[in-house]
Amino acid sequence: MTAMINVARPAATVSVGTGPVSFEDVVAVARHGAAVTLSDDALTALGAARLVIDELAGATVPAYGVSTGFGALATRHIAPELRAQLQRSLVRSHAAGSGPEVEREVVRALMLLRLSTLATGHTGVRPQTAQLLADLLTHGITPVVREYGSLGCSGDLAPLSHCALALMGEGEVRDAAGTLMPAAEALSAAGLAPVEFVEKEGLALINGTDGMLGMLVLALEDLRMLLATADIAAAMSVEGQLGTDRVFAPELQAIRPHPGQALSAANLVTLLRDSGVVASHRGPDCNRVQDAYSLRCSPQVHGAARDTMAHAATVAGRELASAVDNPVVIDGRVESNGNFHGAPVAYVLDFLAIIAADVASISERRTDRFLDKARNHGLPPFLADDPGVDSGHMIAQYTQAAIVSELKRLAAPASVDSIPSSAMQEDHVSMGWSAARKLRKSVDGLTRVLAIEVLTAARALDLRAPLEPSPATGAVIRRLREAGIQGPGVDRWLSPEIEAAVALVAEGAVLAAAESVVGTLA
Repeated sequence: MTAMINVARPAATVSVGTGPVSFEDVVAVARHGAAVTLSDDALTALGAARLVIDELAGATVPAYGVSTGFGALATRHIAPELRAQLQRSLVRSHAAGSGPEVEREVVRALMLLRLSTLATGHTGVRPQTAQLLADLLTHGITPVVREYGSLGCSGDLAPLSHCALALMGEGEVRDAAGTLMPAAEALSAAGLAPVEFVEKEGLALINGTDGMLGMLVLALEDLRMLLATADIAAAMSVEGQLGTDRVFAPELQAIRPHPGQALSAANLVTLLRDSGVVASHRGPDCNRVQDAYSLRCSPQVHGAARDTMAHAATVAGRELASAVDNPVVIDGRVESNGNFHGAPVAYVLDFLAIIAADVASISERRTDRFLDKARNHGLPPFLADDPGVDSGHMIAQYTQAAIVSELKRLAAPASVDSIPSSAMQEDHVSMGWSAARKLRKSVDGLTRVLAIEVLTAARALDLRAPLEPSPATGAVIRRLREAGIQGPGVDRWLSPEIEAAVALVAEGAVLAAAESVVGTLA
């Protein structure tokens, strides 16, 4: 569905213990196929919590999730001989997703995060059940999860149920090679045996915010790279449009001390250093008083996006340190709670869709200025070789505009919506899964918009010859040319060049090219 960032890294092994997994662990497992093990302290915690559940299972007093039904059916006491069936029925009935398959990296992220909660010892599943979940990740067995089914409250019930179904040897999975097959067949091929769930296990496997959290962590990974790339694109546009770098001076940022703004402005100063284009119009003969907002205010917009990301990362870090289940095993007893509500994660997912839309919006405005001869300071209309015969990058900006318009629609928050469910027992939900799904589309759209700006700015800087761009932006232009993206000339089929630029942005190659000259950007 999306052109997500996927920088190749060697696979590693991630150990899941009673403490939180890191952002890096999530990315390593989800995106780069790392194997997963359970630490000794996790196995100890799992065993201790299971003793509590076993004791409750034998008691005469009903305990929610152990010896009762679920949700609006929690008033029924379930006899011991029906409890295995109860867990199977729960998972089968809740594996009710519909629509296209969810991406492999998302499913692996939610599996790892569910395992991380299990390993805290607050859920009551048996060690062997948690171990099988780790084994699926290690063997690259990925349950088929469908796009629709989660309301983001009582956790991501349907997506997690599809994963729990695979532990039972039921449902569909894809193996490490991506081949679709029955779960039982994949488990057998890997030398694994399915489990029969006992009291509490089915519920513990499906009652968490793991899907939306996994997508949040992956989006943060992508957006960190994209915001640095946005600074590169802005620097190329400032340079190509004969803008000034003086507005990015640190003393000007210091009097409005937003940390993200200072970082973005510092990046721009670094990227524009030693630019022959900028130097050519720096002096008393320059009659430019102020650049347009889309150039001059880039650090303010990119910086606000960084600060919003920092808040989202704080929320994600707290959620990674959480044990999300209901009920939970705590201090030797089992307690009901509302920690499965996805509101904290849902809100920041929506915030990030807003910043993706706005960073894309200012990028499109910078690109458009290159194409208008009244505003591009001596460049040909639309950067065309023979304007009128050639259209240059006219329609590339149309593509940007179409994407930005879509991103504005995706910026409408999902988390303000709520549809009651489960016979009004679950009467307020977060819609966090929906917020996460649309954020992935937003990240993809931002990638494409930035790629078109970089592509257009590179063409403009070539047209400024014999003036030399900065060493950093020059390195980016060379990287584009190495990828087969040609410089100025007569019109040619533009779509392949756009897609090539999108790939370079998405894989981090544009950022790497600039950083090869100036070092790590903030």
